[in-house]
Amino acid sequence: MPNPTCRVLLLPGWLDSGPDHWQSRWEALHGDTRVTQDDWLWPRRGDWMARLEEVLLERDTPALLVAHSLGCQLVAAWAAQSRHTDRVAGALLVAPPDIERDDMPPQLVPWRPIVRARLPFAAIAVTSSDDPYCASERSAAMARDWGAQVVSIGAAGHINGESGLGDWAEGRALLQALTR
Repeated sequence: MPNPTCRVLLLPGWLDSGPDHWQSRWEALHGDTRVTQDDWLWPRRGDWMARLEEVLLERDTPALLVAHSLGCQLVAAWAAQSRHTDRVAGALLVAPPDIERDDMPPQLVPWRPIVRARLPFAAIAVTSSDDPYCASERSAAMARDWGAQVVSIGAAGHINGESGLGDWAEGRALLQALTR
């Protein structure tokens, strides 16, 4: 169980996280807070960053960020711009996508380039060896640039609802590790 003095903010990726996604399951099981965006289909980086900032400033309690896919790019972009990064105790960055690939959907092109600045808080990046949205070498390089510890969980696709992780207890243990 994460540090009780921290709140857990779930940052879904493009198109949000469906009911079988581990983020949705964590929201139901653990009472984590999903940061809801206004537009899941055509995400605007500045709008998503502003929404994250708004939710972080709602309370003085430090937060653990739990990002999936485009949510990882959100954390990197937000941390490079915000004056409130001290409100974040750590970040779990799961399946960061390579938004600089030529085959990315047009909705994600405005998120380029990938922000590669070192994060000012502890982070763990969880990667998969067969993620269809990011080659292992690219996700490891992003994680290194962000100063995140890399944890590869083998062949788990995009580490989403289709990956069959259920409640993903292993991911929750990684989140707990961030509070140590």
